[in-house]
Amino acid sequence: MVSVDDELFQKLTIQALDSLPGEHAKNIANVAIIYADYPDSEQRERLKLRDDQTLFGLYEGIPLPFRQGQTRVLPDKITIFKGPLSNASANINQLQENIRHTLWHEIGHYYGLDHDKIRELES
Repeated sequence: MVSVDDELFQKLTIQALDSLPGEHAKNIANVAIIYADYPDSEQRERLKLRDDQTLFGLYEGIPLPFRQGQTRVLPDKITIFKGPLSNASANINQLQENIRHTLWHEIGHYYGLDHDKIRELES
């Protein structure tokens, strides 16, 4: 486990986002990328998470392929969870890589990709 303050976590998140390859990461629009310590009770309930489960990140919104031309939609949201990511990381470098991987995964959901397709693209 690595412990970082909120300022450093935010900096690592920005650096991770900037390091993502390709136009897909650079062209996300109308998406707020935020962080929280842990998923809140509403998120946990909606996702039916058990007490022994947690999340590194969560995409909430309408994926691009399902917007059907709608341009006036509320901003989508990607939340990166500091606690679970910190707990799963042995050092700062691993934390940054875990943040980067999580952002990539959640951006995949923004583009309408399911978990299998995201894993396939990561290989």
